[in-house]
Amino acid sequence: MQRLKNKKLIPLAFGICTSLTFTTSKVNASSFAAEIFCTMRDGGNDHESSWDAAYTYIKKQKGGFFKVSPKNAAAQITETVIREKEKFSYCVAYLDKLHPNRKLIRELEKEEEKKEKEAKNREKKRKELEKELEETNNEISDEFNDETLDRYSY
Repeated sequence: MQRLKNKKLIPLAFGICTSLTFTTSKVNASSFAAEIFCTMRDGGNDHESSWDAAYTYIKKQKGGFFKVSPKNAAAQITETVIREKEKFSYCVAYLDKLHPNRKLIRELEKEEEKKEKEAKNREKKRKELEKELEETNNEISDEFNDETLDRYSY
């Protein structure tokens, strides 16, 4: 009975240690990524290069089968900046670029879809008109065959 308890405790202890290790690395990764992002922005770099550097670092530190999404990485950096306000007080002004206006993006996507739909409709109508014109030309050519256009027939 005692051996059975010991065998159950080993996986439990292993699971706790593993989860603590991964949680700590995630916090450290997002903290250093926030430091990368904020330092680069404060140094005069543009948003894209600063974001790419921080996001690449988070992806590299995460490892494993599943990768961190850009949205999740941006949230991690934001959380770190807010959590450590004293350390990153100069960086708060740069956070708005990490979370673009989602409503504006959706509206732009809808507008793009609408334009594509209109272009498809125009193309469809053009093909229908060409087909109709071709049918009309065939009907006319059938009516006026060589016999009716013989210029010497009176």
